[in-house]
Amino acid sequence: MKRILTVLLLLLAGASFAQKAGKPFVHPGMMQNREDLEYMKQQVLSGKQPWKDAFAKLKQRTSTDFKPEPRAHISVGPYGANSSGGRELSASANAVYNHALMWYITGDKTYAAKSIEILNAWAYTLWDFDDNNAKLSVALTAYYFLNAAEIMKYTASGWQAKDIDQFKRMMLTVYYPTVKDFFTEANGNWDAAIINTLLCIGVFTDNREIYDAAVERYYRGPGNSGITKYIYPNGQIQETTRDWDHVQLGIGEFAKAAQVAWTQGEDFYGAAGNRLALGFEYTSKFMLGGEVPVYGILSHRAKERYRDIYESIYHHYHEVKGLDMPFTKRVMTEHTRKDSSLDVLTAIRAPMKRQPGKTKFLPYADLRGALETPTAEAPASSVLIAPGGNIQEALDAAAGTGKWVVLDKGVHVLKAPLKMRSGVTLAGKGNVSILVLSPELRTRTIVNADTTLHDVTIRDLLIEGAVNPVPNTDPNADRRNRSYMSAPSREGILFQAEREGQLRNISLVRLTVQNFTKNGVSVRGAVNVTVDNCDFSDNGASVVPGAGFHHNLHLAHVQGIAVKNSRFDTSPWGSGMDLSFCSDAVIKGNETARNKLSGIHCTESKNVIVKGNLAEGNDENGIRLDAWMDGVKGFTVQDNKAQYNGKEGIYISQPAAGRLSKNSEQGNGIKK
Repeated sequence: MKRILTVLLLLLAGASFAQKAGKPFVHPGMMQNREDLEYMKQQVLSGKQPWKDAFAKLKQRTSTDFKPEPRAHISVGPYGANSSGGRELSASANAVYNHALMWYITGDKTYAAKSIEILNAWAYTLWDFDDNNAKLSVALTAYYFLNAAEIMKYTASGWQAKDIDQFKRMMLTVYYPTVKDFFTEANGNWDAAIINTLLCIGVFTDNREIYDAAVERYYRGPGNSGITKYIYPNGQIQETTRDWDHVQLGIGEFAKAAQVAWTQGEDFYGAAGNRLALGFEYTSKFMLGGEVPVYGILSHRAKERYRDIYESIYHHYHEVKGLDMPFTKRVMTEHTRKDSSLDVLTAIRAPMKRQPGKTKFLPYADLRGALETPTAEAPASSVLIAPGGNIQEALDAAAGTGKWVVLDKGVHVLKAPLKMRSGVTLAGKGNVSILVLSPELRTRTIVNADTTLHDVTIRDLLIEGAVNPVPNTDPNADRRNRSYMSAPSREGILFQAEREGQLRNISLVRLTVQNFTKNGVSVRGAVNVTVDNCDFSDNGASVVPGAGFHHNLHLAHVQGIAVKNSRFDTSPWGSGMDLSFCSDAVIKGNETARNKLSGIHCTESKNVIVKGNLAEGNDENGIRLDAWMDGVKGFTVQDNKAQYNGKEGIYISQPAAGRLSKNSEQGNGIKK
């Protein structure tokens, strides 16, 4: 009996290990599997296009006279400054993959010997990486080394077992430790490249844990990391406001990661409704001169430079998914293919069976918030205020009359918070009317003049929380600076009463509120609050009283709420929308994405309808109905899409207290 029990325990342990280890990796198994490599080779040898021209360029660029210059220490500063060894490492990375492909196609051992020479030179020399670009240096070179190594290891190249082991040692003890924790503080192209690198390290070393960490990061990465963090629902890329060289770097690394994952049976391409395809079409359309929707200031920097990244994306989405990619195709055929070698040879894979049915390609999401022009015409009786004019005086004079006070185009700098009066509409001429606090102020931008505020509207206006309203060329810079306790404590709109129901009839329409360290908008103690087609994003940092205390939209003790068709994204430390002690609320048709906490968080409330919202890429839950004590009673959660959130897509603390129906949840994590 004891022996039988021991055998059973061993069998269970073996089963547990097998489950943890996962299915065996495909080898060769990165950009190409064996069938792909053979297909590439046959197309070249048959002289077919575009392989023929790509091979001719590869041969021209691959010299067996190349001499690797390995270094023990690699140190590269920002944008390549003060580089020690970085140039030599990059040159070897490119050369080693070129030689490996030439070996596979031609069978010429001279190329194999050179590829092995480069692999061994670095494997027996490199000790460490340092300085600003340490992680990026790893991420942008490992891919080439590892793809070459995979080919050399699984062909009759002559690469010795002891040298293979030494290369594996370099990857696991030098490369891997440098990037294992990713780098979410940087722009998203960093983690995109690291994801690709870790997939390849996992494959080459047969390490399922490393590979799975990269898969998790692709789907549900925090910060700027992951597919829904880097490519927005409207197609915009996280670095669209920066420059197109970095945009293409980021989506290009995601494309490589998707190809490696596909080789191993994982479909990154289909994530978030083919989001990667949307990002490529958005980028291609703009670079070809088309108009695209954008939040922020659309950059035109490096627009004329096309990176060679488009082949694999077009091939997969068009050939496998049957998806039209007209702009990507044009960039590929008109700009990149004529000079391409590696990308054509490795991206066009062996023919695959087309997936059944027509793959959907979702259109660009409509822009929310203040647009370039106002969405309603101001009455003839309106008071127009030029930049530098006295807005407060105009609000005081218009109190109780129903008049509009309209801010003209330009930047309106406040020396003190605006005190909103009852019976007034404060409007702008779209996002070209900017309201901002004077740089030295640490306060709120708009407050209620008294606790009986009623019948007010704020619309068609941009309220800016940054100390300097001039857009930064690096979209990550302001966000990073706002993540520290020393950041300036500034708030957008704060309307608060002393008792429930004191404030009444507050409407916010086509309003953009952004970059505040505290709440973007907070309303406390009101009846009838409407938020319609607004954009409250990038608000809520780690200022006193601490992280997670401020949000894009904060509503407390409010009765009668309509929040519709609005956007609540990228709160660095808070939720997109936070409701507590509220009743009779309709939250409908909104986008809540990329927030540090949850997309929509509600607690201690009743009669709440959450319907038709997109909640994606939030670090915690997409939609969370919480119970601090009594929870949310009489809720309806219906027709929402909650995808690729760090925890559960929809979390309900007391599911019996309401109704859930027809919600779509995919790619989410689990409750931890």
